[in-house]
Amino acid sequence: MATSTSIPVSLPVPRIPRVRRTPAEIAAASPQVSERKVLLAAPRGYCAGVDRAVVAVEKALEHYGPPVYVRKQIVHNLHVVSELESRGAIFVEENEEVPEGALVVFSAHGVSPAVVQSAADRNLQTIDATCPLVTKVHREAVRFAKNDYEILLIGHEGHEEVEGTYGEAPEVTTIVNNPEEADTVQVKDPDKLIWLSQTTLSVDETMEIVRRLRKRFPNLQDPPSDDICYATTNRQAAIKNIAPQADLVIVVGSANSSNSVRLVEVALDHGAKAAYRVDFANEVDESWFEGVSTVGVTSGASVPEVLVREVVSLLADYGFTDVSEVTTAEEDIIFSLPKEIRGKLKEAGDEDRALGGRGTRPQSN
Repeated sequence: MATSTSIPVSLPVPRIPRVRRTPAEIAAASPQVSERKVLLAAPRGYCAGVDRAVVAVEKALEHYGPPVYVRKQIVHNLHVVSELESRGAIFVEENEEVPEGALVVFSAHGVSPAVVQSAADRNLQTIDATCPLVTKVHREAVRFAKNDYEILLIGHEGHEEVEGTYGEAPEVTTIVNNPEEADTVQVKDPDKLIWLSQTTLSVDETMEIVRRLRKRFPNLQDPPSDDICYATTNRQAAIKNIAPQADLVIVVGSANSSNSVRLVEVALDHGAKAAYRVDFANEVDESWFEGVSTVGVTSGASVPEVLVREVVSLLADYGFTDVSEVTTAEEDIIFSLPKEIRGKLKEAGDEDRALGGRGTRPQSN
């Protein structure tokens, strides 16, 4: 009896129109507000690593043809995933869901050596779209493990990036999720100890964890260079600048985007009276605008600009027409596309896009 192989199908997220209260109704429910303005954070949105990963999938679809399988979400954004699915990308949780011999793209968050081996065991063609800044942390883990260091990996257990980094040296790595765990974690040799971190964490919380760890383990070593990526640092610095002036901060980004969630926390910690995360403008609750004079707007590093513009447009409908961009850094980093894609583009004579993204490391004070 013949059997059929079912392929998981994911439908686009519905954009259901909200039945909104009118601007007049919001104004009537609000104390008198003299002016309504928007402070738009810059930099915001796509970082170089995200742009590189998304372009890698787009180019794979163009030159290999659909379907192109992607392990996990290529980046943590519902809109991006839905758009790529509409072009023929199929997102799976594990390599075992990919037909033997097919093409699979590893997401920007990186994978462990065990995942790479499982792909080889299934004879899968692979494109590694891991962000180069995540790859840097993987290499640090391998190097320090070889030199007999114990690694304290600061990050959120269960996040794809942490799983990938941990998988490079699981026998000597301990994950530290928060400051409280820093007070209780046990190590074998406090004199040969180094900390590494997930690239998308809150800078302030990470430094608090390191402070607590170093209080217990004075010889704890720092990584050779910052593990938290330039884009995360820049976006947090921008919202720190805006938050004290804002009655409301709106962060555009998905719930599973670590750096987007951190932006809400950073805004509240640095003076914003209220802060919310939304995937789309239709999730904004107009009651948030009651009594509000200044709205700060930013977006996580995996968010396309079109989603921010939809939020700004909605704000304009409610009288927030004075929009100022607050710039705290200029970004100009460019990453080459994964080598597998570069080879395919060269073979096809496609010179349209061989690079991904723009960004810059923050200037030290």
